[in-house]
Amino acid sequence: MTKRLILSGVLGLMMLGASGQEHKELHILSANDMHAAIECMPRLGFVADSLRALYPDLLVLSAGDNRSGEPLNDMYEIPAYPMVALMNIIGFSASTLGNHEFDSGQEGLAKLISLSSFPHLCANVHPDKKWNMHVKPYQIFDCGGISVGVLGITALGTMGIPESHPARMTEISFTDPLETINKYKFLRDKCDVVLLLSHLGYTTDTTFTASLPWVDIIVGGHSHTQLDGGEMHHGVYVTQNTNRLARVTHTTLTLENGKVVDRKAENIAIRGAQNVNEVVGALVEFISRNPYFQRVLAQADTPFDTYEELGNMMCDAFIAEGNADLSFQNAGGVRYEKHPTGDITVSDVLRLDPFQNEAYMLQLTGKELAEMMIKCADNDNNVFPYVGGMKVEYTRDPQTNKIKKVTLLDMDGKKLNLKKTYSVITNSYTVAISPTNRKDPGTGLGRVTPELTMNYLQHQGHVSYQGSKRLTEK
Repeated sequence: MTKRLILSGVLGLMMLGASGQEHKELHILSANDMHAAIECMPRLGFVADSLRALYPDLLVLSAGDNRSGEPLNDMYEIPAYPMVALMNIIGFSASTLGNHEFDSGQEGLAKLISLSSFPHLCANVHPDKKWNMHVKPYQIFDCGGISVGVLGITALGTMGIPESHPARMTEISFTDPLETINKYKFLRDKCDVVLLLSHLGYTTDTTFTASLPWVDIIVGGHSHTQLDGGEMHHGVYVTQNTNRLARVTHTTLTLENGKVVDRKAENIAIRGAQNVNEVVGALVEFISRNPYFQRVLAQADTPFDTYEELGNMMCDAFIAEGNADLSFQNAGGVRYEKHPTGDITVSDVLRLDPFQNEAYMLQLTGKELAEMMIKCADNDNNVFPYVGGMKVEYTRDPQTNKIKKVTLLDMDGKKLNLKKTYSVITNSYTVAISPTNRKDPGTGLGRVTPELTMNYLQHQGHVSYQGSKRLTEK
């Protein structure tokens, strides 16, 4: 009887042991669209350390757009290196390429990747060997006995390339995201968990889930969509946060017998929270010791409350500093929406317009100008550009949402002469994404657009654009 009890106990322990081996958890800490929010990195470091203390095999991931948004990072001696250094210290496992990773240009991006202690994963980016850009399509991680295949992917805009300056992506080819993803179905047989690290945007991610039953989870970015933890779509779990490290996501996947059986995710506040990693904080403090960026250029007598108000100021600066009749600025190039009353600093301008695009002068008829602005909107998420020296009324095609008809007016509301030639200033990116049959391809002025804005503000001393509205959608 005693032997039988002992044998039963041993068998019970063996069964518990086997059950323990079959039941496992994978923990993921994910960020997206950090946009060089270096001031938030000490808090992110604390969160990563805290989770790693509980879960030593924590997977720390970025869904892209790590840079472009903070001059201290983007105008560093090696542009965007501060974010790479901070991500190295925090211990990121991998990042995919967002469209703004290409703001460094081919050589700059290759340099940043070489300085990273984590891999950059992006399956639909194929750089020419001359760039020595070490981008991999995927990597398999061993997280405490759980094999995790992480596949990276990035969005292509209407021009078939990521939404950055086309000149910074020559001799790099790109392939269709969904077709490319499905070439890696073999990861399902090789891995316990298949994770798509996506810079495609929430709508695309959730749409793609119907075609990706072999994927367990999509860690997303690009659209800055704030989810409450995660969402299930066609059996695929999807996570994403808004931009600039307001929050990150801690996701737990439960596996039994090597298969995901449960998923849960929680948002963790980063911006404004108190506990920080002191080592990361010391590096941020060192990077921030640059008084140039805090120099005051002018006073905002009233707050800026909309993208258009800030875009209008930029366009006025182009005209005043470039001696032009008219101007326009692609909407996607105005990078924040609000600015309070008070000081406007060098840093404020460089965060507003971080891309260092060259100012371009074009001689355009009214008709050519209207066509160019329509094409600009087509390639800028169907958002009409902001303008200077004029007002614009436009309509949309209700089926396609594209700009259909444009009426150009002077500041008094009188129609501009479509046959008259005007001197027009815009930026080099807008010129590149707005191919039309215009006669004048444009001439670079040898000055970047934020320089025009900074000079304008210094000359004005005080500005007020509250209620400024030049665009009317009919």
